[in-house]
Amino acid sequence: MLTVDFSRFPLAPGDRVLDLGCGGGRHAFECYRRGADVVALDRNAEEIAEVRRWFAAMDEAGEAPAGARATALEGDALALPFEDDSFDRIIVSEVMEHIPDDKGVLAEMVRVLKPGGLIAVTVPRWLPEKICWALSDAYHEVEGGHIRIYRGDELLERMREAGLEPYGTHHAHGLHSPYWWLKCAFGVDNDRALPVKLYHKLLVWDIVKRPLATRLAEAALDPLIGKSFVAYATKPHLPAAAAAAAGSGAQESGEGA
Repeated sequence: MLTVDFSRFPLAPGDRVLDLGCGGGRHAFECYRRGADVVALDRNAEEIAEVRRWFAAMDEAGEAPAGARATALEGDALALPFEDDSFDRIIVSEVMEHIPDDKGVLAEMVRVLKPGGLIAVTVPRWLPEKICWALSDAYHEVEGGHIRIYRGDELLERMREAGLEPYGTHHAHGLHSPYWWLKCAFGVDNDRALPVKLYHKLLVWDIVKRPLATRLAEAALDPLIGKSFVAYATKPHLPAAAAAAAGSGAQESGEGA
């Protein structure tokens, strides 16, 4: 189940991609299948070990094209172990809402993204998330849980402040919001409640089979109650201050001539 739409986030074979806070690795695996040079990074050592095993299994099964590479690393989003301008693409999916210093994370992503590179950021959408918080304290008041709820315009402004230029947004996973509302209503750790069990079966059927009915339903629900807000941006070739200074210098030279 992908949150990032790769038709809006073009990826070419050989592109170096960072999946920051990769979790189970769903976006990293897709990038690997598309022929990228992928680095999956997360602070959770167990998840990184599992992602590493899946990369090896994909390689053995021939699921990635020749030349594609994949690495899984344990690391800190606030102190990335990479040089400046290292990546063509960065994905950070459902991560920002967990980290107190989200501005610091954005600064690190901008630092390691190449000028002209693209970034995709996904966070829980404001309305579905507010309903989850209202229904259950246990949903968010846990160690490592969600510490903030973003409005879309707030996230975009933070991205601009970090030096990025947003170029598109959308919502995703409209079918998943009701599932989480049920989970919150019946208990986030209670998977035995009948409504939760039945809805989970629906979601599994949708993910595995992708029938037309659920695809149409999700397309209709995404703008209304999509669980995730997705924002795409590019890193300018010159920081805003440098570009302004360059323009000012060119103007002064012209006036002097």
